[in-house]
Amino acid sequence: MASDVDTTPLVGRADLVATVRAALLDDVAPGHTAAVFLTGESGVGKTRLLREVGERLSDGGALVLNGSCLDIGDASPLHPLRQALRRLDAGLAPTAAASVRALLAVFAEEGAGPDGAGALLERVSRGLSVIAGGRPLVLVLDDLQWVDRTTRQLLLYLLAGLGDLQLSVLAAVRSESLQGAHPLRRVLTELRRLRSVRVLDLAPLDRAGTEELAAAVMRHPLATEAAEQLWRRSGGNPFVIEELSRDLRDGRDGLSDTLREVFLARVDALPQPAHRAVHAVAAGVEPVEHWLLARVVELPEQELLEAVRAAVSHRLLVGTNDGYRLRHRLVAEVLEDELLPAERAVLHRRYAEALTSAPAELHQARLAHHWGLAGQPERALPAAVAAAEEAERLYGYVEAHRHWSVAVELAEGLPGADRTALLGHAAEAAHHCGEYARALALLEELAGADTDIPACELHIRRARYLAAAGRSALAEVEYQQALDVVDCTPGQRATAAARLAELLLQLGRYADAGQRAREALALAEQVDGATTEVVLASAALGFSEAYRQDPDAGLAVLRRALATAERAGRPEDVALAYLHLAELLTGPLNILEEGVVVARRGAERVAELGLGRSYETRLLAIATNGLFRVGQWAEAEKVVAAALRHRPSGADAVELLLARCRLSVGYGDIEAADRDLDAVATILAGGGARHVIPLLTLRAGLAMWRGQHDVARHAVQRGLTETRSDDLVILAVLVWHGLRAEAEAHASRTVAVDESAVRRLREIADRVAGRSERAARPVRYVVDGYLALCAAEVSRLDRADPELWARAAAEWDHRNHPYPAAYSRLRQAEALLASRRRTATAGKLLRQAHQMAQGLGAVPLADEIRALAGRARVALEERAPVGSATSAGPGGEEISALTTREREVLAAVAEGLTNKEIGQRLFISERTIGVHVSHIFDKLQVRTRVQASAIFLRSRG
Repeated sequence: MASDVDTTPLVGRADLVATVRAALLDDVAPGHTAAVFLTGESGVGKTRLLREVGERLSDGGALVLNGSCLDIGDASPLHPLRQALRRLDAGLAPTAAASVRALLAVFAEEGAGPDGAGALLERVSRGLSVIAGGRPLVLVLDDLQWVDRTTRQLLLYLLAGLGDLQLSVLAAVRSESLQGAHPLRRVLTELRRLRSVRVLDLAPLDRAGTEELAAAVMRHPLATEAAEQLWRRSGGNPFVIEELSRDLRDGRDGLSDTLREVFLARVDALPQPAHRAVHAVAAGVEPVEHWLLARVVELPEQELLEAVRAAVSHRLLVGTNDGYRLRHRLVAEVLEDELLPAERAVLHRRYAEALTSAPAELHQARLAHHWGLAGQPERALPAAVAAAEEAERLYGYVEAHRHWSVAVELAEGLPGADRTALLGHAAEAAHHCGEYARALALLEELAGADTDIPACELHIRRARYLAAAGRSALAEVEYQQALDVVDCTPGQRATAAARLAELLLQLGRYADAGQRAREALALAEQVDGATTEVVLASAALGFSEAYRQDPDAGLAVLRRALATAERAGRPEDVALAYLHLAELLTGPLNILEEGVVVARRGAERVAELGLGRSYETRLLAIATNGLFRVGQWAEAEKVVAAALRHRPSGADAVELLLARCRLSVGYGDIEAADRDLDAVATILAGGGARHVIPLLTLRAGLAMWRGQHDVARHAVQRGLTETRSDDLVILAVLVWHGLRAEAEAHASRTVAVDESAVRRLREIADRVAGRSERAARPVRYVVDGYLALCAAEVSRLDRADPELWARAAAEWDHRNHPYPAAYSRLRQAEALLASRRRTATAGKLLRQAHQMAQGLGAVPLADEIRALAGRARVALEERAPVGSATSAGPGGEEISALTTREREVLAAVAEGLTNKEIGQRLFISERTIGVHVSHIFDKLQVRTRVQASAIFLRSRG
């Protein structure tokens, strides 16, 4: 079952190719023999591997004979050797070809009977020795399971050292064919005793290899869900992967006839009891335990064991300690159409009855599945509800959502089923597991049904789902409508006020959040058991107070809220308390190291509570931003890549994409940053200033690196319309970007400076300065740093003041923020050089800035520093004295310009890893690895991976 290998790469077999080549050529002493037998299921890539290894052996100086066995028993003695010699004859010079034809003539003269067998084998051995002419000879045989009796005898004769010939054998055996008393089983058993013989089982590809092969066939990487489905369906079999990938690429639905016939043929080859066992496992929920399979197929114990053993030998089933699984999920798809509907229903009914009668704990999810497919929804529904409730008790919200959704479908048209209650449960589970669009759709269906849920409760739930989906403006309206409902109970009013306070906090409206939080706490005092409302309101109030008045008091309130949430144990309360505490520490209070620790600890905690896709990703986004600000960009990359594996949606995705975009802008990965910003803009329909202003700030920064200063100006002006925010920090950052855009326009002389925009920005900067005087001291501390940058940028519009830039650099040094500190040094050096004074100081500043930018991996900033240094003839690298302790070894000076992350990537490149493999090792995306590799090439001034690897290896010498 060889696939079309001409256009697809050999994936995941590099180590095996090297091992086999060494065993057959490099490690074989003159006059000795060696053999490697590759076993594996059909389609696993044996034929392709034979071809690849054969080419390597030929390149290594060996004479390679390629033959294939035919499925015709002993009718053609020595057929594979004859075929190999004919192929060899076609490509040889006349003199050598004569030797080949002489050996072929031997086959016509001698019989293969018992009397002539020894003489024939001896003559064949001598003939092969003549043809080899002193070179190592390798006999490559495919489909050895069909080998004829004479060829088997020849292999045993030669590998036992009876022939005067240095021979190696490489053969492929289809393992599912070696059943019962197959003669090759005895031959392989005998050959295994020889030290020179190795039998290797060729395993299917792993998950990474499956994705790599599929991407090569489809000519683009697969989406996460498609990759997961392909991995499950194919079982890692390369032939199946290629067939399924071609179907996806060409837009074909369903299963191809080729695959269907292949698997049907394998199932049909089974004995009847094994056939029944495979059908039963295909209908079950894997793994299918042995006792359960026994009850379903109703076979005697010994007969069942023999049936399963046959199915395992044919590579259709896999047996483990916990039960039986199909090796390929495609078998289930194929067999589904082979049974009549009534037969399938009987199988599922047997499963359900067996599970119900089992003395152990009931498997509710499996019961619901089997009763449903058995056509008995009235018995499936209670099991689905029980499975959903059990999943919620264990914080398995993804599973709970799936089970509630099944329950909703089962209740359709079922008399006596409370479908509206099921819709409510399904919507809440969808919200908890991050399926926000699904939660909103279910809630709308619930609202349109005949339900007695109060209007106030519907408004609150809709607001929660909208806020999580990133539609903050609509969420605020819904909360207000809930508070305005006349018959809203005290408990509902407290809930609406507390959640509105939390939303206003997310929007950056800290004063409003504090006011609503106080109202919520007052309302909660009138309601028994309002723990959630107290936690949410306390978190909002603590954040508001810490930002606006007293950081210590506010922090204390937040910590108490977290402790209260942990005692109560409600997952969402715990998550929100961690979220606001980490945000406060890494944001306004600028206690970055502690904030990152709290964020990562909180991420671990909420993951335990089943909120990995939602709150864990938000907390990891906070950790990423903190790491970015303190200059730990490589670690930030790992954190954001780990969070993205959850495939977040809504506001969770916004936070994470903005965090990743900051890294991309810093690294200079323009395309990745653009893509993330477009995704954020799409999600943020109705979003608040807290997300919109950072989005537009990043747009402006990206445009400036592209030299599009008018585009940057437009983005900043749009951001200034977002006035409903008390967050002075994000506003100060936006104003700095606006003034920087005007200064860049002035310096480049490509776009005229907009004087009205400058005036407006300076006025807003003054207002920010005035408002920051009333904010808490840590907030003023951060805002003052950005205002120092604003003042220095204004000076560039006339005559840059190096003292203002020196002040800005000192401000950011004190805050331990290396990026703005490096940028300030660049501008200070630029101002000094423009005034033609203190050039030595300017050179020192440029070297410091360059070292900081290189350490971060901030490529655009480092490029600008190098450009200025080049114009000013400033050497950025200070050469160490020859023989000094700081001198690098050969190549050491060349890689000294690389960042820590780039050195990690270069080390992996030197190992021969692909970008995809490096990304998997370092937990970052393949595209980001490509950016790092490009930067490495630029810095080392090389054009290929081989050249870069050589420099790395020299540096280690």
